[in-house]
Amino acid sequence: MRSIAACLLFAVPLAVGAQDLEPRSYTNTPVGLNFLIAGYAYQHGDIATDASLPIEDAEVDVHGTLLAYARSFGVLGKSAKADLVLPYTWVSGSATFQGQARERRIDGVGDPRVRLSVNLLGAPALSLREFADYRPDLVLGVSLQVWVPVGRYDADKLLNVGTNRWAFKPEIGLAKTLGPVSLEIAPSATFYTDNDEFLDDMVREQDPLYAVQAHLVYRFNDAFWGSLDGTFYGGGQTTVDDVEADDRQANARVGGTLALSLDRHNSLKLYGSTGAVTRVGGEFRTIGLAWQYRWGGGL
Repeated sequence: MRSIAACLLFAVPLAVGAQDLEPRSYTNTPVGLNFLIAGYAYQHGDIATDASLPIEDAEVDVHGTLLAYARSFGVLGKSAKADLVLPYTWVSGSATFQGQARERRIDGVGDPRVRLSVNLLGAPALSLREFADYRPDLVLGVSLQVWVPVGRYDADKLLNVGTNRWAFKPEIGLAKTLGPVSLEIAPSATFYTDNDEFLDDMVREQDPLYAVQAHLVYRFNDAFWGSLDGTFYGGGQTTVDDVEADDRQANARVGGTLALSLDRHNSLKLYGSTGAVTRVGGEFRTIGLAWQYRWGGGL
């Protein structure tokens, strides 16, 4: 059972956007399991909750907490997961927008996120007992994540907790396991609806933001794994009231993740990342800690 618990170490990663680094997103998981996740992350740099928002000379601090629930199940004989993430965020900082200095302190509920992930190859739907004999090899999966714009949003402010627009992120994930090592790659695209209350009465549009993640994961033992993570994301040029901005992104981030299984029910994860290449926005540092509790499915 200890080895099964190791396979479930944060089997439900928590995405927030193209800038995220999410190792083991498509790890196979026994069906019928429930996951409760609580986490905290700190970010510092020129980014707020809307990571694609171009701001200049920014010094922004973001303290974010989250509560999430997920469940694993089967779809046409393949493993799948659904998860819901509820964030609460504190933002403070200053920035320059269109030549004007602005300061802001705000806290509130952010935009909740829902995601459905389905593995198509190499990850059969297995009970917990059947999963004891499972050996990962090549896994191919897909997912769709949706941001629901119900978070706190003040139309006359630049820095906000909510984004006042829908976002949709389809993704494809491929993972190959070789002994204790797994190689993962996941290209995605994030599509946005318009924010028609940008700084009161302007309409802000944004092109899709394209990204690709890569991870090198090493399993040290049945209770401990770590990964080196990287992502590149580009595109996302914005238009405000039909005026195009010179803010097309072409950025890269690198980071690392450590996860430890405390017992069959509890796990801890520590992660961090920083910008490696930044064209527009996205120059920020992140560190976070999450706790996961799992039950059900005969665990």
